[in-house]
Amino acid sequence: MFTQRQSNLPQQLLLEGVSWQKYEQFLQLLGDDFPNLRLKYLEGQLQLVSPSRDHELIKRNLGRLLEVYLEEMRIPFWGLGSTTFRREAKARGIEADECYCFYEEKPYPDLAIEVVITSGGLNSLAIYEGLGVPEVWFWQGGQLAIYGLAESGYCQRDNSPQLPDLPISQLMQQVASPNPLEAVLAFRQVLRGGESR
Repeated sequence: MFTQRQSNLPQQLLLEGVSWQKYEQFLQLLGDDFPNLRLKYLEGQLQLVSPSRDHELIKRNLGRLLEVYLEEMRIPFWGLGSTTFRREAKARGIEADECYCFYEEKPYPDLAIEVVITSGGLNSLAIYEGLGVPEVWFWQGGQLAIYGLAESGYCQRDNSPQLPDLPISQLMQQVASPNPLEAVLAFRQVLRGGESR
């Protein structure tokens, strides 16, 4: 019996000289039939990425933990997953790993999350800046980098500009946990003022 083994490295392809119309045709062609294929578009460059198993585990853990915080703090949120956001006037488009609107649903997310397993490819921050996304998180190498949008572009921050009371260090401790349920329970306990297990 043949068993297919999942790769722990994402596969990516970068195409140059792709018009906005071709980018939109790619989106239409793929539709919802290829949920494990993500597209990024920046000024004529199109990147196609097939995320790895590790990538998907980390992004789901990070999303779950953030949602636990939002629930515990009673912050209304809309989890938009990897919805495609694009703006033709800025020649930018992206499908975040996870993204959220807070307090009300909006045309573009308040927070986008990207998990980076390998370097290279398109500049995601430049894409998000063109879309006007106020905050972007990058998880890479076991660390969380937080960027807030200012007049001069994104600036790296120690804490979330929109969720200033979010305990970042405790969240980071739980993201890479081998047991997602235990991570959620431990983080919820921290948020409720208890000791982490």
